[in-house]
Amino acid sequence: MPPLTELLNWERSKNKFYFKIIEMEKKRIVVKVGTNVMTNKDNRILQPILKNLVEQIATLYEEDILVVLVSSGSAIAGKEILGDVKITDPSKRRQVFSSVGQPRMMRHYYSIFHDFGMRCAQVLATKRDFSPGIHRENMINCYESLLSEGIIPIANEDDAVSVTMSMFSDNDELASLVAELIQADALIILSDTEGLYTGHPDHEDSEKLNKVQIDQDVEKYVQESDKGEGEGRGGMESKIKIAKGTAAKNITTYIANGKRPNVILDIMAGKPVGTKFTA
Repeated sequence: MPPLTELLNWERSKNKFYFKIIEMEKKRIVVKVGTNVMTNKDNRILQPILKNLVEQIATLYEEDILVVLVSSGSAIAGKEILGDVKITDPSKRRQVFSSVGQPRMMRHYYSIFHDFGMRCAQVLATKRDFSPGIHRENMINCYESLLSEGIIPIANEDDAVSVTMSMFSDNDELASLVAELIQADALIILSDTEGLYTGHPDHEDSEKLNKVQIDQDVEKYVQESDKGEGEGRGGMESKIKIAKGTAAKNITTYIANGKRPNVILDIMAGKPVGTKFTA
């Protein structure tokens, strides 16, 4: 399939018109998958969920849409291997579980992407890597080089060294920063809910909001009981903040149910899935 093109800059030369044909940049999206999406009630990694996620990414690549995946799950994967540990300090426990779990998660992804004839790469970062300077430039070069080779970047926080001031508030924040870094067209945050509701999702009188403006007061709908995502750190309140902030940077953002079959493809097809924060 030939690359998409557009006509630019009609110019006059010796009383004749001519035009330049250039390749249009492929659309780029960032997909963040949360811990609750990929695990069951026993905190075990769900392979079918990961397979469906990768299958959707493979389909998008066939449609010339580039994807960066921001994946949680390393801490859960580490607990699967280690069970419980004697360490009581929460930060140190997270470092240990995540350090052990990272290779396990990448084995999962490597194997599934390989089955679809695709390649993936791990990109770890701390918050300071996104600050202006050489680290940020190196991050841009890394992502651009991977995407140019058709390799799927899988981003995650470098939990082994990311503590205190260098920590992201959660992987939603990391996904937002990556979306800004690569100048993405959209950010899709996959959680275990269908989107943002006007009340508790289980209540009959609650309605899902299909579209939200960045100046719309929707924080009032967040339940006080919102505790975040198990081993993850991002609850709905955090997601709303990140979604609004990302949309304000002209990156359309979605919150949707990652366990819904083909949720990413449906969003990209313009179906009313999840909650859309308009740019």
